[in-house]
Amino acid sequence: MSDTLPHLDPSRIRIVMIETSHPGNIGSAARAMKTMGLQKLILVSPKSFPDPEGRDYAMASGAVDLLNRAQRVDSLDEALRNVGYVLGATARLRATAMPMFDARRAAKAAIEQCAHTEVAILFGREHSGLTNEEMNRCHALLHIPANPDYSSLNIAAAIQIVAYECRMVALADNLTGFNGQFPKQPAPVEQLEGYLDQLRKALEKAEFLNPQNPQQLMKKIRALYLRAQPTPNEINILRGVLTALTRERSRMQTGEH
Repeated sequence: MSDTLPHLDPSRIRIVMIETSHPGNIGSAARAMKTMGLQKLILVSPKSFPDPEGRDYAMASGAVDLLNRAQRVDSLDEALRNVGYVLGATARLRATAMPMFDARRAAKAAIEQCAHTEVAILFGREHSGLTNEEMNRCHALLHIPANPDYSSLNIAAAIQIVAYECRMVALADNLTGFNGQFPKQPAPVEQLEGYLDQLRKALEKAEFLNPQNPQQLMKKIRALYLRAQPTPNEINILRGVLTALTRERSRMQTGEH
């Protein structure tokens, strides 16, 4: 599959399903992925996997091998390990500072990014989708503009649409609109999270954050860094700057200067 799709490395795009309730949706998602050449399925705390009644394997049909390779993890942090770019699927248009893509534009972003880093596409719970905290971990949101009079879209069907769009982008002769837009080798999510945690602690110590609502400003700061997509070396520089500033502040407070 990847030999005929030079722009698509299936191992670098992971579909992440969070707290899926119905095992049949997991099997259907695996089938949808395999038909479009995607291979990596990660399940965050599914209600039933593997399903004792075999509903997941029944719906997987010819994609049982992909289902057997699916990884079950206990947290989103585990699911995003080594990932540098995250898209989050949402059924509702939201007032948010982060980019909002339709499935086609999201696929272009995913394919462009997977040339440099691993990409995760998040799908939330069947009835409630992604939480606000989970969406805050995303570089961009993905919305499928369905019929406004009946916009309920099965999660496996949504995954099929996104997987299809990824394949169509990979089959295209040219990638338009994204070439050169993203930096090469963006920092993995866990490295960025480590820096943001260090920054939050430094800002709390400096009494810069509102103690009644520290996350209000941190959410905006997070969005800024997600847009910038710093590289691993840039994160290391920023952490070094924070360490130096924190050390100097401590010296001043103890009267050394």
